[in-house]
Amino acid sequence: MSEAPKALSEAEVQQRATQLTGWAVAAKSLEKEYRFKDFAEALAFVNRLGAAAEEQGHHPDVYLTWGKVRVTLSTHSLGGLSANDFQLAAAADRLA
Repeated sequence: MSEAPKALSEAEVQQRATQLTGWAVAAKSLEKEYRFKDFAEALAFVNRLGAAAEEQGHHPDVYLTWGKVRVTLSTHSLGGLSANDFQLAAAADRLA
């Protein structure tokens, strides 16, 4: 049985943040903007990210516009960040 997610401490957030590139890190959220050559590429990224999020059972806030996608991660039920947020952030970077 998997362990329920827990909110990370500020120190844990800062330590995990060193493993990410380009993410704005706050105590309660992670955010990054990705740029693409057109709407179709941005939408394709959103679809890949959506599939990965479904697999993880963790769902980001996503803003899609022409050539740009902004991803915001937070574990709303915990009121902060969990390890799941950092896992999905790393997955988003691999998928971009």
